[in-house]
Amino acid sequence: MLPSRIRSLPRPAPAMLVLLALWAALGLAASIEYAPVSAWQAAGVVLLLVATFDALRVMQGATPDVQRRVPDTWPIGVERPVALKLQASRAQQVDVFDLHPGTWAMQGLPRRLRLRRGEAASLDYTLRATARGDFVFDGVQLRLHSPWRLWWHARVAGEPQRVRVFPNFAPLARFAMFSAEQASRLVGAHVKRRRGEGTDFHQMREYRVGDSLRQIDWKATARARRLISREYQDEKNQQLVLMLDTGRRLLARDGELAHFDHVLDASLVVSYLALRQGDGVGLLASGGDSAWVPPQRGVGAIDNLLRATYALQPKPVATDFLQAATELSLRQRRRALVMLVTNLRDEDMDDLLAAVQMLRKRHLVCVASLREGSLDATLAQDVHDLPSAIHAGATAQYLAQRNAAHDALRSHGVMVLDVACGQLAAALVEKYLAIKRDGLL
Repeated sequence: MLPSRIRSLPRPAPAMLVLLALWAALGLAASIEYAPVSAWQAAGVVLLLVATFDALRVMQGATPDVQRRVPDTWPIGVERPVALKLQASRAQQVDVFDLHPGTWAMQGLPRRLRLRRGEAASLDYTLRATARGDFVFDGVQLRLHSPWRLWWHARVAGEPQRVRVFPNFAPLARFAMFSAEQASRLVGAHVKRRRGEGTDFHQMREYRVGDSLRQIDWKATARARRLISREYQDEKNQQLVLMLDTGRRLLARDGELAHFDHVLDASLVVSYLALRQGDGVGLLASGGDSAWVPPQRGVGAIDNLLRATYALQPKPVATDFLQAATELSLRQRRRALVMLVTNLRDEDMDDLLAAVQMLRKRHLVCVASLREGSLDATLAQDVHDLPSAIHAGATAQYLAQRNAAHDALRSHGVMVLDVACGQLAAALVEKYLAIKRDGLL
């Protein structure tokens, strides 16, 4: 049994404080001879007996049985319900507060319930996880009211429960009902597909208006005596490796979530769609926390990515991109599309450029650079005074240096995405599908 479950002494309720104040007023009246001292003494004895009897009853009473119904896994940033069920051996009034992880956003507690003898009472409240990783519900804090409402007694009931908070996997469940192409549109990706053209032969079919003349199979056309086209599909069994920065750059926040949480959510979306396309997906995280998931095929591989990344956290350290590129080159021998997601600054350029050039010897590399939403908001504000003008000028200069770093990468033939957190998933999916469409991998 946990030390927190050791019973403490009861505390006076408001009714007890009122009685003590009245008794003190009677004592003051007796001291100036407005009331007999014997009356004050008798009232004190009666109050002591009543208070002691009421305190003993609440202390000796059994702790209500509490059961919590909570999911074992949570998506970050999504509000989920929690149900509590209480049952007592006698009628009593109780205040309830669940000892949930303290940083989570909560609505619906504390609550006051009147428990009937032998009957179960239920209450629901909602929680929204604001961080990923492993968390514990320590129990349920109860405040029992004594029968005469003179005291309340704190108890902790129920058993601790462990939960895991994952990146937001809710969109993945929604995508399962759609094709890969339809799911890509749901995240906002806009890719012009070329009907029937790809790199892998798919099927023979009758000619349709709009087909390229290169698709016509003239031998099959001669046999069938009508135009027959060859239809191709995007090549399958290619590989995508997500290279995630877990260093200090990803500690920045847009709203309630850190940049790295947005990165994980977007990475899962593009991973899921790539798996639906028949490609293998792997992941390398480096900088702060590190992880390596070798490329795997099949939609079930998304579970391995979730388990490997749910507890990853960015750390206030500088990421060594060259070391990360070396590690990936040693682990990933087969050619792959490497999507490196970071927040690029001009002072990172030399290290990042060396890392990208190393990777490009074997892989196709795309760098996605996150842009803080506060930068765009600052430039959109009106300038009214000198401080705001200095702030806007500094922001513009920073963005110019950032754009120069992006242009330097592009001048070396590197694909670069400059994108805000809200558009990251769509940008990654759009670039992945465009690369598949153009047969660049």
